Amino acid sequence: MTQPATRGTTMVGPLPAEDGKVRTKLVEVVVPVYNEEHTVERCVRRLHAYLSETFPYPYRITIADNASIDGTWAVAAALAAEIPQVEAVHLDLKGRGRALRQVWGDSDADVVAYMDVDLSTGLEAFLPLVAPLLSGHSDLAIGSRLHRGSAVVRGPKREFISRTYNVLLRATMAAKFSDAQCGFKAARTDVVKQLLGEVEDNAWFFDTELLLLAERSGLRIHEVPVDWVDDPDSRVDIVRTVIDDLKGMARVARRSLSGSRPDLPSRVQQAQLPPGLGWQLASFAVVGTLSTLAYVLLYLGMRQLMPALLANALALGITAVANTAANRRFTFGVTGSQDALKHQVEGGIAFVIGLALSSGAIGLLHLLRPSAAHSGELIVLVAANALATLVRFLLLRVWVFNPKRSKRRSAR
Repeated sequence: MTQPATRGTTMVGPLPAEDGKVRTKLVEVVVPVYNEEHTVERCVRRLHAYLSETFPYPYRITIADNASIDGTWAVAAALAAEIPQVEAVHLDLKGRGRALRQVWGDSDADVVAYMDVDLSTGLEAFLPLVAPLLSGHSDLAIGSRLHRGSAVVRGPKREFISRTYNVLLRATMAAKFSDAQCGFKAARTDVVKQLLGEVEDNAWFFDTELLLLAERSGLRIHEVPVDWVDDPDSRVDIVRTVIDDLKGMARVARRSLSGSRPDLPSRVQQAQLPPGLGWQLASFAVVGTLSTLAYVLLYLGMRQLMPALLANALALGITAVANTAANRRFTFGVTGSQDALKHQVEGGIAFVIGLALSSGAIGLLHLLRPSAAHSGELIVLVAANALATLVRFLLLRVWVFNPKRSKRRSAR
């Protein structure tokens, strides 16, 4: 459980502008840190210098220390005592999401934001990030490394993992935002406070869960292209993060079936999806996430006994049959045995597409890297199957379980 926060300085109020008028919009920038004793001072001073020279609104920088065990807290407290616009908050438990929940939930600012302590994202994008929130045009804003206008420098491994993760979100969760985990986000404080109680994750999946909840609630998410340079000293455990993200996606998809929404502004509560699509997307997301987890387990088990292509085909075939049956019953509401075999045969087209995509992907991987590890194979296969999942939903909705098609058959 999060312990009470320790504040380093008092709040910063509205600041006078050069024209003598008082600007009342306050922006709070949170910088979560864990064992960053040798980095935090340089980065916070750089951020403070940039904002003081270029940012036209009052601001506060809050260093959120995530239970560091080195000298990070001492450095953060010293910065807070020295610079009026800097505060320091200490948490006794780790977790980026926990830090953001604590500081954003206590904030009196109009807009809250956060950025990674390494400042990998170019600060020139900060004003474009928060401007739509200050004007009331948007509710949340994210920096996107996958935007066509972005300039990104990072290794091929992290580039592939990032793109795979975001494709998987769009295919299985119907997400429309392009980059879930860029450490450069902002939100209107009144809106995000109403969302925080619904977000369960306290670690790396916090961002994704918040965005999925916001999108499902009809909130407007603004994206800005960014300049981004990879931090080679990143401490993220990629394998653990992938597993936690898959679990988080399954949990969010399961909860979305309840249809509950936070208490949001009336214009948001009135937002609706096309008839039937909201339920179908939620149900398909749950079925798809569970199918993906089942596929992963089956593939890893079979891969110990047989070649990758055969393990992939068998795992994909088993989960495809179960996926079609589950979507038939729960997503599209078709019960009884009539046409069940026909639906499986028609749904098999999606299996063929998935098999072609995944077999081609795994074949290409082995051609480029003959000694690729099983974990590398799995990442490639999940990405390929994510693309096939999108095709599956369109195929099932538009053709296999199309109500008009069923009516035509009944009229014959």
